[in-house]
Amino acid sequence: MRIVVALGGNALLRRGEPPTAENQRTNVHAAALALAPLARDHELVITHGNGPQVGLLALQAAALPGVAAYPLDLLGAQTDGMIGYLIEQELGNLLPENQPLATLLTMTEVDPDDPAFADPTKFVGSIYDEATARAAAAEHGWTVKPDGPHWRRVVASPKPLRIFEIRPVDLLLRAGCVVICAGGGGIPTMFERDAQGRRSNVLAGVEAVVDKDLASGVLARELGADAFVMATDVPAVIDHWGMPSARQIAAARPEWLLAQGFPAGSMGPKVEAAAAFATETGRPAYIGALEVIGDLLAGRAGTLVSTSLAEPTRLR
Repeated sequence: MRIVVALGGNALLRRGEPPTAENQRTNVHAAALALAPLARDHELVITHGNGPQVGLLALQAAALPGVAAYPLDLLGAQTDGMIGYLIEQELGNLLPENQPLATLLTMTEVDPDDPAFADPTKFVGSIYDEATARAAAAEHGWTVKPDGPHWRRVVASPKPLRIFEIRPVDLLLRAGCVVICAGGGGIPTMFERDAQGRRSNVLAGVEAVVDKDLASGVLARELGADAFVMATDVPAVIDHWGMPSARQIAAARPEWLLAQGFPAGSMGPKVEAAAAFATETGRPAYIGALEVIGDLLAGRAGTLVSTSLAEPTRLR
């Protein structure tokens, strides 16, 4: 099978952990242990988040006197290389020596007229208390918003339209490579407009972060994946989260799942990406915990999203 696995941020850095190299390598090693069996038996594409890493690089660059802030597309490219290296090394250490792995920097097209640019919502970087966050916003020109009990920087998160390097990814898979790509949703790019507002053929980076799950869904559809997995830090999609009536959803049709209205800042993008993949391809999407990814694909854990289902199944 051809499988696309989107690693949640917890696979690289758990919430509240200092973004040290040691912590990230430890978490990537744990992710590699779960992914190695898939890499041995299937064509595997791995995507990942990069929010904390981008935020850290932005702070480091801002600390240099007289140096303009690095744009987010360049920071995204830098983190994709670093994270890809860690995944390649930790996963490669668990696979046969002749197993090829490749990290590919991928650009994701976005629409310059996307309404997301007027309302930044994507969290990046470290967590702060409100006073520290507001001070950092004033110093660096950021937009900050509450993220649960904490505050974080937010940037625009336009919808992904396509992955430009889809053909190289396909070629690498056909050559037997495990491919790491579309890190952090891919490097956001758009075609520049001329003076009349018409699209040119010139690509430029964008000050934004594309949602990793939505971009991974586009990638999975364009690659003709047989299964799309979003590995996260919760066991399944849960309706009525945080309430006494909360229950795990074991299986559901995409239109039913979308109608439940999951919040944009948490499970919403995963549900949207899973529903789009299942609807457009007729193939299954899965959401659940990384450490039981084999059980996810076997339907024994997590949430299955499929057009072949009749009624949703809930578990207490």
